[in-house]
Amino acid sequence: MIPEHKIQEVIERVDLVGLISRHVELKKSGREWKACCPFHQEKTPSFYVVPEKRFYFCHGCRASGDAVSFVQRYLGKTFLDAVKDLARELGVDLEAEQDPSMKERQQLKEATDLAAEHFRAMLWQQEEGRAARAYVASRGVSEETATAFGLGWAPHEWASLAERFHKTGMLEWAAKAGLVLKRQSGEGYYDFFRSRLMVPIRAPEGRPIAFGGRLVGADEGPKYLNSRESRLYNKSETLFGMDQSRDEIRKRKAAVLVEGYFDAIGLHQVGVRHAVALCSTNLTAGHMQVLKRAEARELILLLDGDSAGLAAVERLAGPLLAAGATARVALLPQGDDPDTFARRVGQEGVEKLLEGAHPLTTHLFASLLPESKAASFEEKMAALERLKPVVGQVPMGLVRATLFAAVAEHFGWRPADVEAALRSKVPLPKPAAHDAPPSSPNRPAPPLEKPPPPLECFYVGAVLREPRLMARDTFRVCDELSHMGLRMALAHATSGHGANDALFESTDAVKRGIESALRQLPSDPLQLEGSFLAICREIMVRRIDERLVYIKRATEQTPGAFDLTEETRQLLAERVELLALKKRVLEELKPASSGTKAPMQPV
Repeated sequence: MIPEHKIQEVIERVDLVGLISRHVELKKSGREWKACCPFHQEKTPSFYVVPEKRFYFCHGCRASGDAVSFVQRYLGKTFLDAVKDLARELGVDLEAEQDPSMKERQQLKEATDLAAEHFRAMLWQQEEGRAARAYVASRGVSEETATAFGLGWAPHEWASLAERFHKTGMLEWAAKAGLVLKRQSGEGYYDFFRSRLMVPIRAPEGRPIAFGGRLVGADEGPKYLNSRESRLYNKSETLFGMDQSRDEIRKRKAAVLVEGYFDAIGLHQVGVRHAVALCSTNLTAGHMQVLKRAEARELILLLDGDSAGLAAVERLAGPLLAAGATARVALLPQGDDPDTFARRVGQEGVEKLLEGAHPLTTHLFASLLPESKAASFEEKMAALERLKPVVGQVPMGLVRATLFAAVAEHFGWRPADVEAALRSKVPLPKPAAHDAPPSSPNRPAPPLEKPPPPLECFYVGAVLREPRLMARDTFRVCDELSHMGLRMALAHATSGHGANDALFESTDAVKRGIESALRQLPSDPLQLEGSFLAICREIMVRRIDERLVYIKRATEQTPGAFDLTEETRQLLAERVELLALKKRVLEELKPASSGTKAPMQPV
């Protein structure tokens, strides 16, 4: 992906008049240039180039845009190819400006995609995947669920995947992804995952970024083995199952957190589709941000009822309290884990257990000090000692002070005494990694990302949901998009990669804008089409109105009709054409239902 600010630099540096005049005979007209439109047959010039604004437009066929869109339209180039061609002419080095990790990230993506496809194929091979399919069935996972979660099989052979990568010339990429390892003696590579049922770990957009492997039919190695972290995969910012549960989490405004991949899979299979699992033992601020973006206002911990489950509550309580999250705890009966419990009681039984979950602090205090104020001094001191790691993660402020008060109430001590005891040996919370100072203070900060306009987000979101809508864009609103990040996402999605891949590649600001738009756009195809036409109409009308305001300001000082300059005459003629264009836009993009409006702007 080309950085947005570099695309903007290309557009600002290109000589638009010089570019277009290579293909069209332009004539000076005041501060603008005009010609017969190259995109439709006409005898009277209605095609204008405005170098001051760096755009062109035609009143006849309604073609408009900037230098990139002209190259796209006239030469039939893709968005990315148009940018690259112009950059090459201008001497703008796009490669040098890209993040040095971008190329490696792309290689990791392709290697991970190939591995996921390979593992899936192995699982469903008649003989090769027999043992793995038997294990899947023993866990109560249906073929439909296994397919939905992309389960696969890493064969017993030492180099099954390595040979596949060797044939495709991607062996080094696979090594970077940790999918193959170099042999200690001799040449060649061998597979990192062998004799394992493979569970792909996906980004929220659905693309595989890593794997978890469960040992099946062999004794060598640990029971579970996970991919190492990479530029593609950070376990501190990834929750398993988020791609499957995101919509349900938004609907319920809540998420269920479990600790195992198969726990989440089992819950989804019975209908509890807002369940996600940790990819590590710790809950981090990154995980909380992922849940926040999915609009989870409440988190329910569904944990084993044994000592490990109780210890997990203590381990997870600190990050949850530090984030100020609303959390509850639901403990399973002794001997059960979430997937076995879900198979036994079904969705109704799981939902009933979740409804009875207790607030996090209530559960935490009750498990640390069951007898509350009646407990002995020694029991209270032991409980206090176990609380220190929890409190140590909570930053100074209202949450920390309130926590001290709640502990004091449960212990039957004075708040000041509890605070003094806890603070005496509690280290100050360490700053998050993203708060740390840069390693190189002299390195220039990257340009701040411009937030995408909400209305343009709705346009791109509608096309990502239903690509056929591009054919309804008769006024080429796609060329009017001002935000380069959105144009990149649109180009990526319409070039065969698909909506999920376009989101996966987008920056955080663009991703948030599009996802917000997608949540507000109607799901019904007819309603979506009506909203899309309303969005196109609104964008076009705004662009026309902006130009009309410019013309008004440029001509309002004219003293009289006899004093008109040629430039002023052209602007007034353009005003008449723009008003006619505005009328056509309003008429041609009139939705079938008069009640159809553009969606409300994202928050």
